Formats: sequence, C-alpha cells, structure tokens
Amino acid sequence: MLTLKIITPQKELLSARVSLVELPGAMGRFEVLQDHAPLISSLAAGTIRYVEGQEEHRIETQPGFVEVRDNVVTVCIG
Repeated sequence: MLTLKIITPQKELLSARVSLVELPGAMGRFEVLQDHAPLISSLAAGTIRYVEGQEEHRIETQPGFVEVRDNVVTVCIG
C-alpha cells in the first residue's frame, strides 16, 4: 500500500491509503505502485487518478510537484 498526500501551502487536501496513483507528469502521465523507486517530478495541470480499496477516484489538479519516497506519494500544488 501507498500513502497519498495532496497538499497546498494552506492545507492538506487528502491523505489516503491507496494501491496506485497515476499522475500528470510534465513529460507525460506516469503510475506509482508500492515500492516505487524514489523520485521528484514536476506535474502538469491534469487529473490525478488513484485507487483506494475497490474505488477509483479522480482529482483535477493544477501544476505542481510530486515526491515519492518510502511508499509515500506527496503531491504539492499551489
């Protein structure tokens, strides 16, 4: 499992245990699964898709950054 956190400078928008996250990278969409290699990437405006339990969710987002480390996906949008 992964922990997905979506934050802004003002507050935390989401903290959830998920099985996958698909992100709108600046160079194209990419997917993060459990035990993904650490990375930092810029994000384009677009849709974040994630699976929590048996439910798929989608969130429209602004440009920002993502850090993946130790099964925690932290998305910073502003």
